[in-house]
Amino acid sequence: MKVKCLFIGKTEESWLREGADIYLRRLRHYTTLEWAELPALKQAGRMPEAEQKKAEGELLLKQIEPGDRLVLLDERGKEFSSEQFSAWMQQQMNSGLRRLVFAVGGPYGFSEAVYQRADARIALSQMTFSHQMVRVFFAEQLYRAFTILKGESYHHK
Repeated sequence: MKVKCLFIGKTEESWLREGADIYLRRLRHYTTLEWAELPALKQAGRMPEAEQKKAEGELLLKQIEPGDRLVLLDERGKEFSSEQFSAWMQQQMNSGLRRLVFAVGGPYGFSEAVYQRADARIALSQMTFSHQMVRVFFAEQLYRAFTILKGESYHHK
């Protein structure tokens, strides 16, 4: 199973890019991973919220293929412990799925069209994080999930 992660906009801070890169390099030992930062909208600050979400949604949906399972990282999604998330990942792999796509929206979240296309929603926490920081947190949790599945010592209980 391939994993694709989609993000609106580039990671601005070098320390966040470096943090995510550590886990992205490690993840390549476990899965085929595509990490895609879609271009931020021009003049987004001048757009009404609904228009911005719609335009960002169109960018995201262009990246989704018919057989993909789309999972939104969304504050109203299902919360997992790290062990539960690794078990969920194993279920996805066992299902015969070719590609699992995780998406992080822009500052206002997702458009209704993206919510309708989504197969699942996952929340990293009840706390709110910047969409820049979510990239590092999620890369680490993906890595942790794979190490749990392999029985490696990265995760301590």
